[in-house]
Amino acid sequence: MSGRDEPLGLLGGTFDPVHYGHLRLAEEAREALDLAGVRWLPAGRPPHRQAPRVAAAHRLEMVRQAVSGNPAFTVDDAETASGEPSYTVTTLERVRAEQGSRPLVLLMGADAFLGLATWHRWREILALTHIGVAARPGFELSPEALPAELAAACADRLGADAGVLGAAPAGCVVQFAMTPLAISASLLRARLAAGLSARYLLPDPVREYIDRHHLYRATDGR
Repeated sequence: MSGRDEPLGLLGGTFDPVHYGHLRLAEEAREALDLAGVRWLPAGRPPHRQAPRVAAAHRLEMVRQAVSGNPAFTVDDAETASGEPSYTVTTLERVRAEQGSRPLVLLMGADAFLGLATWHRWREILALTHIGVAARPGFELSPEALPAELAAACADRLGADAGVLGAAPAGCVVQFAMTPLAISASLLRARLAAGLSARYLLPDPVREYIDRHHLYRATDGR
């Protein structure tokens, strides 16, 4: 396959802030699923959760700083530039229209996948993209492990062979292993708010950006 035909990974999130857990998920998915690259999709206005702690422009720039040294990573600013709610399905429709029949692989953690049936127009997501699920310890991608509605929708889609991703534009759900990292954005926000060090939990350029713009403090750079 040419580079244009190889599967493209998509990683969305608020990235509030981006950290090494996000970066390892993207890198290990790229290797395990044989992706041509990973496109990062920072959310502007996530509709299903509390508003992000800092403004979209800051979160976008932190992602740019975090991925700048990896030529396999690119950043898509469409969601942060839009004033509309950031629904995954509408973003996928846009990327699908742009990429044609190229295989797309939406990357997510196991817990996010288990909640997929609560997402806006979630069944359409399965027709727009493959899904790559980062396994956590003890998680097995099987119908028995999924909520009933999701298990029924994915009954003929689950597989362990990443080779299926290049055979069709969308429709398969595969699992990949990820090195466990006990890092979360909420942990980082709490540490930063308390004036504690975040060194070695996120890339130095991101940490320096946070310090420079006084983010995640009691009065931050919104």
